[in-house]
Amino acid sequence: MKKTKTAIVFGATSGIGKALTELLIKDNYKVAVTGRRLEKLEGLKEKFPNQIVVKQNDIQQVDEVEKVFNEIVEEFETIDLIIQSSGVGFVNSELAWDKENETIQTNVVGVTKLYDLAYNLFRKQKFGHLVGISSIASLRGNRAAPAYFASKAYQKAYLESLYIKTKTAKNVCITDIRPGFVDTAMALGDGIFWMVPLEKAAKQIYTAVKNKRRVAYISKRWRLIAWVLKLVPSWMLKMAT
Repeated sequence: MKKTKTAIVFGATSGIGKALTELLIKDNYKVAVTGRRLEKLEGLKEKFPNQIVVKQNDIQQVDEVEKVFNEIVEEFETIDLIIQSSGVGFVNSELAWDKENETIQTNVVGVTKLYDLAYNLFRKQKFGHLVGISSIASLRGNRAAPAYFASKAYQKAYLESLYIKTKTAKNVCITDIRPGFVDTAMALGDGIFWMVPLEKAAKQIYTAVKNKRRVAYISKRWRLIAWVLKLVPSWMLKMAT
């Protein structure tokens, strides 16, 4: 009898996380969905009662993240795929500390806890695929949203570090998804350049996941922007409007 594939999606209440959950369901996964807004998770459960397990949590509460993670592992026994889609971001030119702190606690502290839990599980299982949704923002700094851009740079480096660690965990796969602007509540600012519809972004992300890509830019044309960003000196970014 063929084993049912299992996945956990952290941050499944809306946006990319929810869209990827629905693609996983179509691909016959059993999915544990997590997030702060229980009513959104229950909505997914109502649509797919036989394939969804609901676990409410706040990724900033790292002890609770570990508790929920272990509960899912105990129920599923093994996990094939973990997608980290939780995140916050603010335009914060004035450097208001509450916004900076929330970004750090979510995008750095909480995400690190989850990455560590996932990697250690997969190393123990001797297989598994961790997908982190970072951002094109991971490549450079930004005057309007310093903590957000820095947190995504941290995620990029951490995912690369885990990839390097897979030298001793050969059936563990690490994928870094770097979206540009996707039409979700996380898109920062007005007059946004090259906005990608959510459905298109989710399909491209899922294709990259199935192909076990190491790094994928979403949409694909953002690879060109990434190439430019890596070459532009900081003084040009400083002078840009």
